[in-house]
Amino acid sequence: MAFLGRLRSWWNKDAVELADEETRMTQAERDSAEQDYEARKDDLAVHQHRLGGGAEYERDSEPPEP
Repeated sequence: MAFLGRLRSWWNKDAVELADEETRMTQAERDSAEQDYEARKDDLAVHQHRLGGGAEYERDSEPPEP
């Protein structure tokens, strides 16, 4: 059980530090961090789309013509 406790404390160490950092941020800094996070998500989605080479079709859309 002690091993699991050490693993959990190591795993959650970054979360505690991040929460402490966020408590010291101004609202403008939080907004900027949120925008950066969303931009990284968009960049990753575009990059994965390029690597896949295929198109992503929504469920209700028609498949492409052969």
